[in-house]
Amino acid sequence: MVDVWYSLYDRMLSRENLVKAFYKVKSSKGAAGIDGQSIDDFAGSLATNIDHLLTELQDKSYQPLAVRRVEIPKPNGGKRLLGIPAVRDRVVQQALLDILQPIFDRDFHPSSYGYRPGRSCHQAISKATMFIRTYERKWVVDMDLSKCFDTLNHDLILASFRRRVSDGSILGLLEKFLKSGVLTGDGWQASEVGSPQGGVISPLIANVYLDSFDQFMKNRGHRIVRYADDILILCQSKSAAENALNQASRYLEEELLLTVNQEKTHISHSLKGIKFLGVCIHSVMTRIQRGKVRAFKAKVKAMTRRNSPVNLEKVIADLNRLLRGFANYFRIANCKGEFSRLMRWIRRRLRAVQLKLWKKPCRLHRRLRQLGYRGEFKSIKMNSWANAASPLSHYALPNSCLHGEMGLFDLASVQAGISVSV
Repeated sequence: MVDVWYSLYDRMLSRENLVKAFYKVKSSKGAAGIDGQSIDDFAGSLATNIDHLLTELQDKSYQPLAVRRVEIPKPNGGKRLLGIPAVRDRVVQQALLDILQPIFDRDFHPSSYGYRPGRSCHQAISKATMFIRTYERKWVVDMDLSKCFDTLNHDLILASFRRRVSDGSILGLLEKFLKSGVLTGDGWQASEVGSPQGGVISPLIANVYLDSFDQFMKNRGHRIVRYADDILILCQSKSAAENALNQASRYLEEELLLTVNQEKTHISHSLKGIKFLGVCIHSVMTRIQRGKVRAFKAKVKAMTRRNSPVNLEKVIADLNRLLRGFANYFRIANCKGEFSRLMRWIRRRLRAVQLKLWKKPCRLHRRLRQLGYRGEFKSIKMNSWANAASPLSHYALPNSCLHGEMGLFDLASVQAGISVSV
């Protein structure tokens, strides 16, 4: 028996709930929508703005603005289309999300991990790893959906929500967000399908929409792990994987009207590695995907350019945020050696930066004498990458100085290969 909720709209008419929703939106930061109003602008007249929203919601005159189209380049080519709602609309979406999330989340598939409270990428990776290594499900269907968020069918979205929510005002508000339109360089465009990535409520919409697929696969005995539109189906044989792929493709395309990307969807064995959420899961170990390492190194290079006039302490302070984020995410992998290699390379780049800032060998020699080194020192080229690995540069900037005095975060000190409860 499925519980159906009838009277929910009154919760949208709570000033306290709207204020709480604003502070959640503020904590997520984000850019302004088509009206140009930033989060700080909204906060500057918070009481007035909340009162306006409350009045519009009470008399049912509230109408969301069109979302602002932003195109983000994908690492493998193409562009990801984001839709940035106005701050006022994000506040209303957050208030709506706070009402609907608890209703639907409790009944979602246990192997659905994307954008759910108390769930994470690490748990999704650990679940997939458990299926592969503990339950010997080494044949894996890696499914790719073409523009999933942009092609969700509005009628199916509303039908999915209507199974649990019978409050017409709530459903009407949801429909307004779906049909608010998009503002592009060519002007306003109607949104006949899809829920724009970038909207506060879009992840819940996608999870509700795809839950029927999750339950379909569960009822047929298939083991899946899903994070938003990243889907793995884990099987014990190649023939079982082929059967699962056929069933999944048929349901996604015929019942949910989505498009399976046939070029990117494939069956693979864990001996070759299963790419999922930035890592590659093998039968006995998990490593960081090479593309993620390359992207990380590109960011480090941009932050440690030798032609930058910024002093080394400021470079390290900015770099530490990147290093901590990278380490905290990828410590799920067996990457202790990778972290150590990266750290050696980063220290060399920082030494190269400092040599270039010193400009002349005499500055390097003065530093060495200040540290207590004596004798004649060889004159070296200060803007040479090779010399950044020379003994003199190591003496002048030893690891203890970089990590101790200057506070450089040490990737190599991070415990890797962590286990996460699923």
